[in-house]
Amino acid sequence: MIVELFSALWFGILTSISPCPLATNIAAVSFLSKKVNHPMSVLFSSFAYILGRMVTYAVIGSIIIASLVSVPSTASFLQTYMNKLIGPILILVGLFLFDIIKFNTFSLAISQEKQNKLADSGAIGAFLLGALFALSFCQIAAALFFGSLIPLALNSKIGMIHPFIYGIGTGIPVAIFAVGIMFGVKSFSKWFHMTAKIELWTRRITGAIFILIGIYYIWSYIVPLITL
Repeated sequence: MIVELFSALWFGILTSISPCPLATNIAAVSFLSKKVNHPMSVLFSSFAYILGRMVTYAVIGSIIIASLVSVPSTASFLQTYMNKLIGPILILVGLFLFDIIKFNTFSLAISQEKQNKLADSGAIGAFLLGALFALSFCQIAAALFFGSLIPLALNSKIGMIHPFIYGIGTGIPVAIFAVGIMFGVKSFSKWFHMTAKIELWTRRITGAIFILIGIYYIWSYIVPLITL
């Protein structure tokens, strides 16, 4: 159980520090900081933005999981074949994390005018801005959310908790940047490049682990069926 919850948290952190979400988060927090002068107001708006992202991920994940397990035929199918499916899924996600496989994802464009209006609306606007940005799934984010978190949750007895833990994970790096802005940290370019380097290696290590676990699942649950 602890390993499952840590995995969900790690998927969220890795999603947040991936290049596309990381750049979006830093830009959004920096944008919000320019709209208010008081440091505590910056922090409050930033955390509202973070909460918007967290709630969106949690709600989407919960709806998908609840929808799948609530249908008897689907639940029976997952119970029977999930262990056989998870191996190939993990290998595919691992290949995505290595950038060997790529795909086009849905991108929600928000005009500068709408961003200004939301930022000027205080905490509620910042919350909505975070929720809207969360709906723009980049490749890595989509692979981790749909290809890793959802299968992990479906294969767990406490699966409904996983999207909320994942959402918390996505908020941790953004909270660090928000606190940095509050205390007047100016070297965000250095932070960004350092985080990008860390993300590259952590993503590759995670991808390698996914591929190895995927091979294990295939060896354990698919190969015996073929050799019968």
